[in-house]
Amino acid sequence: MPPPSDLLQGTLDLLILRSLSLQPMHGWGIAQRIQQVSREVLQIGQGSLYPALHRLEYRGWIQAEWGESENNRRAKFYSLTKAGKKQLEAELKNWERLTAAIALVLKGA
Repeated sequence: MPPPSDLLQGTLDLLILRSLSLQPMHGWGIAQRIQQVSREVLQIGQGSLYPALHRLEYRGWIQAEWGESENNRRAKFYSLTKAGKKQLEAELKNWERLTAAIALVLKGA
């Protein structure tokens, strides 16, 4: 298995917003989803994940609610707000623009 990749700065917010667009999740669930969907390439540590969740909550893009996890433990579940859905759309457009520009440079255009 190849080593985990470092995320581009700012990409973590996009990955979190995208993960939460599917359903509310607790922090560990978000990290697991990103890891599984990326086929184990992206691994998000707690030291990166929780500050990002707090930042997104402060910006009003996600909201948190206490609930019970699948193993009957108390956990904060995060979900997208209306502003978060708009931000996700903007972030996705920006990501597409950025990756297209990077592809042009890599092709030597």
